[in-house]
Amino acid sequence: MDSGEQIELQIVERLSADLPAQATLTLPFEQRQKSRLRTRLDSGEEVGLFLPRGTVLRHGDRLRTTEGLVVEVRAAPETVSTAHADDPLLLARAAYHLGNRHIALQLGPGWLRYQHDHVLDGMVWALGLAVVCEQAPFEPEAGAYGGHRHGHDH
Repeated sequence: MDSGEQIELQIVERLSADLPAQATLTLPFEQRQKSRLRTRLDSGEEVGLFLPRGTVLRHGDRLRTTEGLVVEVRAAPETVSTAHADDPLLLARAAYHLGNRHIALQLGPGWLRYQHDHVLDGMVWALGLAVVCEQAPFEPEAGAYGGHRHGHDH
């Protein structure tokens, strides 16, 4: 961000409670990983993120501005590859090979999703999965050693 120009609306806190939101902020996963970012609310109002380093925003997170405005984070649709298989072993094998390449994965029943890459698509297809390139929100797993999991901690 430009240090010379002051942004009026500043997001400085992630809230632990699901308070009613007064505004929304829709970002792709790449931008939801940034703790310092100049962007715009969905209403068009300019906003700056000033969150602790290492903060990863998740769909549904609530943030607070210095003025007390509660902002809901939304995962923007982006270009992803979604691989489907009825066989859980095929899904596990694909997840293993993608994980070995440190690829962020979103997992669902009968499918897995990653940021689109035609080389990875070819590998996953060769393993026996059906792969579709599509526009969808991307919400990868937070990781086994930490990270915020919204509303479904085990």
